[in-house]
Amino acid sequence: MRVLVVNAGSATLKLSLLEDDKLLDSRHVETSDPESGRKALAEALEAMDRPDAVGHRVVHGGPAYTRAVRIDPRVRARLGEYTSLAPLHQPAALAGIDLVSEQLPDVPAVACFDTAFHSTLPPAASTYALPARWREEYGLRRYGFHGLSAAYAARRAAELVDRPVQELRTVVCHLGAGASATAVRAGRSVDTTMGFTPLAGLVMASRPGDVDPGLLVWLLRNGVVDTEGLDAALEHDSGLTGLAGTPDMRQVVERAQAGDAQASLAIGVYVHRLRGLVAAMTASLGDLDVLVFTGGVGEHAPLVRSRTVEGLAFLGLALDDEANSRAEGDTDLTAPSARARTLVIEAREDLQIAAEVRRLCQ
Repeated sequence: MRVLVVNAGSATLKLSLLEDDKLLDSRHVETSDPESGRKALAEALEAMDRPDAVGHRVVHGGPAYTRAVRIDPRVRARLGEYTSLAPLHQPAALAGIDLVSEQLPDVPAVACFDTAFHSTLPPAASTYALPARWREEYGLRRYGFHGLSAAYAARRAAELVDRPVQELRTVVCHLGAGASATAVRAGRSVDTTMGFTPLAGLVMASRPGDVDPGLLVWLLRNGVVDTEGLDAALEHDSGLTGLAGTPDMRQVVERAQAGDAQASLAIGVYVHRLRGLVAAMTASLGDLDVLVFTGGVGEHAPLVRSRTVEGLAFLGLALDDEANSRAEGDTDLTAPSARARTLVIEAREDLQIAAEVRRLCQ
């Protein structure tokens, strides 16, 4: 079965055509201008083999969608209602669905959700200690994100350590522009660091992760910033950007190694938060069998991996320094003395999406 995987960005569509997990073709289509985007998409699809089904990455499935779902007008309308929950990501995904459906109206289309993997969170992990009326009326809960990446990484980790996924307690650290850690027991998410929105948890490229909510109330009450300004600062001006002036971890590492104090602090804050939340995820699991690094930073920042694992020796983790420095693609970094395994796994949400589409459509 040929599956076209569509990953929509704010101004691009990434198209990947897969058959039995083999990548047949891949294209990037510029969509910043709607009319030229339609033409470019039509040309790209014309040049590719015709798919049997289309899988769209959609960040937010809200409370309604806890697994992949065939897209029809009712589903498309419901997904639009969740735009306020992911205002940076949901509009792009919906635009991608509309554009591709125009070109391939007779090909089944499936929405695959980053939130769906976390629908298995137990109530103790998903419930906020907020007034019951708020929770019930507004659906306030921990949704979690990066679920497609975490689901694939947990499955791939089981293959790499040659053990059934049902036996494993795994913490997946998806470290990219957005960052999260997820506790996976027997292939199911039981805890995660992102929350109602993708702002919570780890330090990210331009998002702060966890912040004392009272601090944000103080900023608003004292007129330092209004709600729009606060939203913009939390989305675009915080995280590594706020700490070191750049969202690019590669630049931060280079500057820190050259003695830059701001960059050194940024790495210190980033790693401090990452260690603490990996330990918290492990506490939710009861123990740790595998730690996974994935995503752009997770795959390509040996310094971040080594600094993180150095502080987690009490969990039975230790790295092989040479393997860590040379890691490329899926790699086992585990030192011989370690009780738990440490892996780098290439982020492949496209494979997870294709698998979910096949399960639904075959």
